Amino acid sequence: MSNPVIVAIDGPSGTGKSSTSRAVASRLGLSYLDTGAQYRAITWWMLSNGVDVDDASAVADQAGKPAIVSGTDPAAPAITVDGVDASGPIRSQEVTAAVSAVSAVPEVRTRMVEIQRAAAAAAPAGIVVEGRDIGTTVLPDATAKIYLTASAEVRAARRSGELKGAQSVADTQAALVRRDAADSGRKTSPLAKADDAIEVDTSELTLEQVVEQVVALVGEKRAAR
Repeated sequence: MSNPVIVAIDGPSGTGKSSTSRAVASRLGLSYLDTGAQYRAITWWMLSNGVDVDDASAVADQAGKPAIVSGTDPAAPAITVDGVDASGPIRSQEVTAAVSAVSAVPEVRTRMVEIQRAAAAAAPAGIVVEGRDIGTTVLPDATAKIYLTASAEVRAARRSGELKGAQSVADTQAALVRRDAADSGRKTSPLAKADDAIEVDTSELTLEQVVEQVVALVGEKRAAR
């Protein structure tokens, strides 16, 4: 493959970003990067090191300290913080509750974007990168930009299933709505659909149908280059 293929997949929680991105990367023989896991990782580090995550200046002061390394194999994406496997701890409720606040700090975003762009540049065949600001901020020149959406009800049901009943669907939906508002309203790199992104509503689609759509869209964009 002459030119590496860069696929940006954005959208709010519960739209199927991770499952879709990993499957598309596997199908196309590309690397994969979960940027949400990186923000969770730095949030977990802040919490583990006693940093007040509601104090933006305190978070900014510490943003450069943790060493965050993301594996890019879609079959087994790993993430370590200071050499420690963080794939389990970053999914805790405590991290979920704090990640929007930490992610909103400009110094954190600057650091993460540097790491994300380096990962994309290092991917030999190309990469599928999922997040909330990939098409708009991180990789604005991506080959293909996809924006996944789904109704709040569907997203809550999916996320509640992932949490295995730890939280009611109503509580999960309320938390998702709060997260959307926080991510869309932050000043630095808010959650937004890029002007040239193609929107795919996953509410009524199976994972396989979504993957097929995205793979076809990537094929069209590659052919047009």
